[in-house]
Amino acid sequence: MISIDFSLGVSLYILLFLNLILIIWLFSKKQKDKDLSLDQRFIWFCSVCTYTYINTKEDTISTCPRCSSYNKK
Repeated sequence: MISIDFSLGVSLYILLFLNLILIIWLFSKKQKDKDLSLDQRFIWFCSVCTYTYINTKEDTISTCPRCSSYNKK
């Protein structure tokens, strides 16, 4: 059996735990960094209240969610 000092055991445990957290953080960060692109045809700009919003319907006229006015592309 290998005998180790208590402080060495605690420090090894903390080191392994921190390495595990670092590895999980790196893999989750890689998934979050995926490129999110938005097509320009879905971005609308209200001419009345100057609100920019997203409407994924492919309409030529859209209703502003803030002031309910009609906007044309």
